Amino acid sequence: MPQKAFQDYYPENVAHCYGCGRLNEHGYQIKTYWEGEESVTRFAPRPEHTAIPGFVYGGLLASLVDCHSTGTAAAAMYRAEGRAMDSLPAFRFVTASLHVDFLKPTPLQGELELRGRVKEIKGRKVIIETTLYAAGIATVRGETVCVQMPENFIP
Repeated sequence: MPQKAFQDYYPENVAHCYGCGRLNEHGYQIKTYWEGEESVTRFAPRPEHTAIPGFVYGGLLASLVDCHSTGTAAAAMYRAEGRAMDSLPAFRFVTASLHVDFLKPTPLQGELELRGRVKEIKGRKVIIETTLYAAGIATVRGETVCVQMPENFIP
């Protein structure tokens, strides 16, 4: 049986995000997994993700870092508490702060790989450092402060 992605565990009422929601048919529907102590997402940009010919739009790159990081934060919190990702209450995180550094232009061709590491878990806050690679070259680096979504956030 194939491994489920972090996003596959999101409850239906919070699975509509444009970047990571499995229920958003028009979104990216990214999938993130553990590889040891790092979280990994792979994404293939499409022609409509163009900034200038041959390169990916920076807003897309920032949103990939954002959604990769919030998924990683949820998975990290489950790990920290020794809980299965399908246990309740569900952990779901939103972004409090997103800092993105664009290191090099990111080519449109080929698969992008995001690798995240947990920098800190403190209470309801998780800080994730994510690096995005194109053909093995780091092109984007980000730090995301993720906070646990309050239960009353969703009506």
